[in-house]
Order: sequence, then structure tokens, then C-alpha cells
Amino acid sequence: MKKKVSIVSLIVIAVIAFFIFLSSSYTVYTNEAAIIINLGKIKRIETNTGWHIHVPFVEMTQRIYTGNILYDIPASDVITSDKKSMIADNYVIWSIEDAKKYYQTLGAARARAEERIEAAVYNATKNIISSMTQDEIIAARGTTLTDLITKKANTDISQYGIVIKLAEIKALDLPDDNKEAVYERMISERNNIAAGYTAKGLAEAQKIKNETDKNVSIITANAEAEAAKIEAEGESEYMRILSAAYNDADKAAFYNFIRGLDALKALVGSDKTLVLDENSELAKIIYGIR
Repeated sequence: MKKKVSIVSLIVIAVIAFFIFLSSSYTVYTNEAAIIINLGKIKRIETNTGWHIHVPFVEMTQRIYTGNILYDIPASDVITSDKKSMIADNYVIWSIEDAKKYYQTLGAARARAEERIEAAVYNATKNIISSMTQDEIIAARGTTLTDLITKKANTDISQYGIVIKLAEIKALDLPDDNKEAVYERMISERNNIAAGYTAKGLAEAQKIKNETDKNVSIITANAEAEAAKIEAEGESEYMRILSAAYNDADKAAFYNFIRGLDALKALVGSDKTLVLDENSELAKIIYGIR
């Protein structure tokens, strides 16, 4: 009987020891912070991953996820500076930057944190869009508008130990009654821009054509002048060679004889009457006069 009691006692002691061991140890995982609370006050915050121990029954452990969290914010109406209504649909990526401040202000309640984030992003979006015209907002869509909203939202949310890494408008739309008018204006503006580019292109093309025609005219005139110069030089050279070839009486007489034959050949077979002076070269050729 005593032996059975001893076994039971050992089992009870082992169970109690195991329970105390579990109560005194905790594990910190990646992207996690463990807040150790002693009698309602934060004693320390453990961020090193791995197995740790604390005083059982006296110290409590509150785990907080410190990685990136995606939160989709409901769409809301905003008004531009030129009194145009728009619908902004945002989403944010946030994380806990200061676990101590987060726990002290929000009690580690994620729902409360997202309420504050939603209010901060809505106010930032409303304030920024209300300071810009609709055209300016459309032009700033993307990185510019995202950076402005993210920076503004963080100024309101930093007191909770939260950082908003990205507050982006995933959809910025117009109320149905405004869409058609805005689309028509945008189409008109794009057509005007296209017409401006077309006119500029045509003017540039005409300028290039005029410049090309001018260059062609100059090149043609220079070529014609050079051709005329070369032709005149050729004529001069021809006359020089001809003059050198017939620079004595015998060569001159032979030249006149040949010219006379050419002229007579041109008249043979025609029905024209030729009247010649008896001293002309043709008369001498026809009548054999030497």
C-alpha cells in the first residue's frame, strides 16, 4: 500500500514539475515580440527568437506579431479642392514598431489598432485630396499620391507604436453621375495634345523639306556653274587645239577644203539652187580649180 502511495506521489510531483516548467518557459518566434508582464507592469520585452524562461505564476507573457500586416480599408467619399466628389479605396501595409508603446496604448488588440489606422489613413487621404484639384489628383496618382498619404498617416499613428509602411489608393473612382463628363473632358484634352503634336510634326517636316529644297537648289546651281565652267574651258581648249592644227597656209587651205566638202555634201540631193562666187571654195571644188 505504501509503495502504491509513493508511486502516485511521484507521478503527482512530476506532473506539477512539468506544469511549473511549462509555466516558466516560453518561445519567441520570427517576427514576434514577447512582452513580459509582472503584476500588471511591463518588466521587459524579448525579441530574440528561441526558448526563454520567466518567473511562473508571477510573470505573464503577451506575444505580439511584428511582421507586415495587410489591412484593406473600406472605400470612402472625398471632396477635391474644386468641389468634385471622388471615391477612394485604400489598403495599407503596417507593422508594430514599438511593442511597448503598442501594448500600453492599445492593449495589444489588433482590432483597435486597425480602427486607429483606418481613421488615420482616411484623414490623411481626405486632407491631401481636399488640397488638390481633380486634375492634379489624377496627375499625381501612383507613387506621388501614395507617398503623400503614407507620410501624413504616419504622423497620426506613430503615438501607438505603429508604422504604416504603405498606404496606397488601389482605386480612385468618380461617382457615376460625374464619370461621363470627366471622361469626355479627358478625351478632349488628349485629342488637343495629339493635335498639337501633329501640328508640331507637320511644321518640323515642312521645315526639313524647305531646308532640303534649298540645299538641292544650291547644289544644282553650283553643279550647273561648274558644268558651264568646264564647258567653256573645253571650248577654249578646242579652239586652241584647232588653231594650233591650222596655223600655216597649207593646213588652212586643207581645212577650208574639208569645210567646203562638208557643205557640198549637205547640199547634194536637194532641189535648191546654189549661186557661188567663182572664188569660193565650193566653186573651186566643183570646177576643179586649184
